[in-house]
Amino acid sequence: MTLHLHDTASRTTAPFTPVREGAVSLYVCGPTTQGAPHLGHLRTFLSFDVLVRWLERSGYTVTHIRNVTDIDDKILVKSAEAGAEWWAWSLRFEREFQDVLDRLGNRRPTYEPRATAHVPEMIALMQRLIGRGHAYADGNGSVYFDVASHPTYGSLTRQSLEDMQDAGEQMEPGKRDRRDFALWKAAKDTEPATASWDTPFGRGRPGWHLECSAMSHKYLGETFDIHAGGLDLRFPHHENEQAQSHAAGYGFARTWMHSGVLTVDGLKMGKSLDNFVTAADALGSHPTPAVRLALVSGHYRATVEYNATAMREAEVVWERFASTARRAAERLGENPMSLPDAEAAGLDEVELPEVFTSAMDDDLAVPEALAVIHRELSALNTALNTPGTDDAAIAAGLGRLRAMLDVLGLDPLSSTWSTAAGGSDVEHQALDALVRSQLTARAAARAAKDWARADEIRDALAAAGIRVEDGPDGARWALVSND
Repeated sequence: MTLHLHDTASRTTAPFTPVREGAVSLYVCGPTTQGAPHLGHLRTFLSFDVLVRWLERSGYTVTHIRNVTDIDDKILVKSAEAGAEWWAWSLRFEREFQDVLDRLGNRRPTYEPRATAHVPEMIALMQRLIGRGHAYADGNGSVYFDVASHPTYGSLTRQSLEDMQDAGEQMEPGKRDRRDFALWKAAKDTEPATASWDTPFGRGRPGWHLECSAMSHKYLGETFDIHAGGLDLRFPHHENEQAQSHAAGYGFARTWMHSGVLTVDGLKMGKSLDNFVTAADALGSHPTPAVRLALVSGHYRATVEYNATAMREAEVVWERFASTARRAAERLGENPMSLPDAEAAGLDEVELPEVFTSAMDDDLAVPEALAVIHRELSALNTALNTPGTDDAAIAAGLGRLRAMLDVLGLDPLSSTWSTAAGGSDVEHQALDALVRSQLTARAAARAAKDWARADEIRDALAAAGIRVEDGPDGARWALVSND
C-alpha cells in the first residue's frame, strides 16, 4: 500500500503524490505568541510531527515550514496590559513554545519564519491581488480582500457567501462588504508606533491570513503539497488563505490536513469552563513522554480526550515500553543510558512489520500501528523471559520495537527519553544505585527464606513509587505514577 492521506477540502482519502518526486513541501500553521502554549497547541504540533517522521521514514525529503504569528490584536492588548513591549512579549512565548516542543521530542521545522520579517512579501502579494481585481485599499491604510470577486470562496469549508451573511453585524468602516476580510490593518493611535510598517497603502500591520499565504509562497513556491493545522483554523483562517492565494493565481496547497479537537474531561477545553490546561500544567503533573503518548495515540483527525484516567493509562503504557527496552538493552550488554539515537543506531534501516507500515500508510492510523507495537512488545517480553533465547532474536525484536516507536517520537532509548523516568543521567544513576542496593538486600532475604523482610523491602520501594518486577534474570525496578 502506498501512502494515502485525507484531504479536508475534498473530504476524500487518496494516494499521496508529491509535487516533486521524492520531496514533500509542508506548511503547518504555527503559534500566535500571545500567551503560554496549551494542550490544544501540543495536540496539533505533535500530530504533524508524526506526519513528518513518517514521511521521512518513507524516504521523502521534507521541507517543513511552521510560521510564528508574532503580531496581532491579542498580542498588542496583552502586552500592553502587562506593561511590556509587544515584541518582547511575543519573543517570550515564542521561546516557551520552542522549549516545550523540544521537551516533547518534536523535530524542529526546516524554517520557522516570523510574520514581522516578511512585510515586503506581504506588500507584493497585496499589490498582486489589487492588480487582479480581488482586493482594494480603503484610502486610510487598510487593505481588504473582496470575497465576492472570487467565485470559489467558501469551497474549503463548503459554504456559500449567502451562508456567511450576517445582517446583524455592523460593517467595519472602509469595507465594501461585511464579509470582506483585512489583508492589512491601518495603524491606530492607541497602538505602539513600532507595531506598524510603511506600505504604498499607508502605515499599518499585517492581517492574520495574509502572512501565511506570503510565507508559504516564499518558502514552498506557488504550489506545495500539504497545508496542515488545527481543525479550528479551517474557517476563517484557512478559507481566507486559500482564497487569497488562488486569487493571486497560485495553486497553493494540494492537500489540506486538520488535526481533531482536544477535550478535557469530556468538554472542549476553554477558560470559561475551568478546564483550560497549559503545557506547563500537563508536563508538571505527568512524565513528558506519557503526555506525548497520550496526545498522539489517537488518530490525528479524531477527538483526543485528556483526563486523569487517560493519563494513568499513558503512564503505564510508556513505562512498559521503556522498561522492556531497557531490559533488552541490558541483556545485550549495552547501557540504555548511552545508546545512539535512531539514525546513528540504524533504526531507519530496520524493516518494519508490514502491518505497521500499512497502518501508517492509511492516513496515519496510529491506533492500529500501536496495536502492532504492543504485539511486538509482548513478543519481546516473552523472548526475554524464555531461558536460552538467542541474543540475535532479542536484538531483532528490540530493533523493531525502537524503530516503530521512533516513528511516533517515542523511542525509549533515544537521548530524549532515556532518562525520562529518572531525570538526568546523574540522578538516574544515583537512584539506580540506591534501589539496587535494596534489591540486593531483598534477594539475600529471599535466599534466607526471610519472606517478611523481603516483603518489607518491596513494600517500602512501592511506597516510594518504585515497582519491583521479578524475572528469570533477577529483579528489576521501574518508577510508577503516584496518581
